[in-house]
Amino acid sequence: MAERPFIYRFTKDLRLDEHAGLAAAAERGPVIPLLVLDDALERRLKASPRRAAFFCAAVAALDAELRERGSRLILRRGAPDRAIVRLARATGATGAAWSASYGGEAAQRDRKLQSALEESALEALIVHDAPAIEPEESTAVRSAAGSGYRAFAPYFDVWCELPIPSHEQPLLLRFVQAEVDDETLPAREEFGAADAVEAGPAVARRRFERFMREDVLQYAAAAIVPADDRTSHLAADLSFGTISARAIARRVRERSNDPFRLSEERHSLRLFLRSLARRDFFLQLAWFFPQTAGEPLQEKMRGFQWKREHPALDAWRSGTTGNPLIDAGIRQLHATGWMHPHVRAVAASWLCFDLGIDWRVGRDEWDRRLIEDEPALATGNWQWIAGVGADMAQYPRIYNPERQRRRYDPCGEYVRRWIPEFAHVPLAAWSANAAKTSQLSLALYASDAYPAAVVDHALAARAFLRRYREFVSD
Repeated sequence: MAERPFIYRFTKDLRLDEHAGLAAAAERGPVIPLLVLDDALERRLKASPRRAAFFCAAVAALDAELRERGSRLILRRGAPDRAIVRLARATGATGAAWSASYGGEAAQRDRKLQSALEESALEALIVHDAPAIEPEESTAVRSAAGSGYRAFAPYFDVWCELPIPSHEQPLLLRFVQAEVDDETLPAREEFGAADAVEAGPAVARRRFERFMREDVLQYAAAAIVPADDRTSHLAADLSFGTISARAIARRVRERSNDPFRLSEERHSLRLFLRSLARRDFFLQLAWFFPQTAGEPLQEKMRGFQWKREHPALDAWRSGTTGNPLIDAGIRQLHATGWMHPHVRAVAASWLCFDLGIDWRVGRDEWDRRLIEDEPALATGNWQWIAGVGADMAQYPRIYNPERQRRRYDPCGEYVRRWIPEFAHVPLAAWSANAAKTSQLSLALYASDAYPAAVVDHALAARAFLRRYREFVSD
């Protein structure tokens, strides 16, 4: 009797190498590759044209790799349960596997799909592929009661000691050329994306190799100096799974443990490992605490009253707050779909504490601009900054934007790159007193002049802290 095939439904894991979900499917038979463009995915792609362009390019690259192996990516549009059941009946497949989603509605959709397939007498496997270390692996060594870690420090200690699994099984991976009707692959134009981008496993591997070869030594500085563009730039690749977090973490961990490396390089490698561990930390938070997609992790902060509107909110959205570092970051985001990680923290802090705006407003605004598609990470990071999530400090982490600019962009290189109004303005004229002038400097009285600060940071921060202390002391 011929071996029956098994369906693998690609989601945000658009590669063939080092793939936990594919390995699980291949253990059950020859794999039928499937991609379902459902309503939820379509909404996310339409919300961000740059994200859609990246996704479509990655899907095309995945299909090309499958064709090199004598197969192809089968596309279906509509509800995943109906698409999988119909494909299984047409091909004789015994079930389907796919990568786990993290947090909120996405995880709930996974459970509903699993139930629907099992009711149709199909095996349904949900596999952890996105993190380097699965949530259950880290929580298995947890000494405290309950599941999951709510603080990063103990999680990181465990993460550093756990082995990183490997799913490189090229001989096991067999793909089927299913004789079924085909649908055209998604094109960026159907989501409003005009410009083509390069994306896919080969592009991601080249980006990672270049980072390890040329830039990793400078990562410690690049992570906090916005003018230094030598961070890994792998956020979008990791979010769509065009490269494996496990493969990256294993490679970096091995190199960081090499005693013959320069101490500066080992320091940078360990900081980069810490960023990978933080990504896993937020994924496990979303896995064990799915309610955090819509409410704070910290129970005591769930009643805190954030604002949804403020007269300066549109200035933050458009990069015209009068704070050069923040505005440069927002304009970088608008122009590229990416923002330097340290500037993200400063811009998010200003929104939450200077304006008192709900962290969910900021998260959702950036979600429409970023290429990366990591809702669980966005939620974790925004809650972290807002002081309502993991590792909440005694008081909120309030950044002074001008002090941060002077410390991390002292020559104004980053600001001048993204704010052309500063091209010929001397550094001495950059600090404005909003109470005394409506323009940052006399040289900028033109209609496109850079504005003065729309909020007095010192006054706004003190007012927020008073309100915060009153709330937590009640």
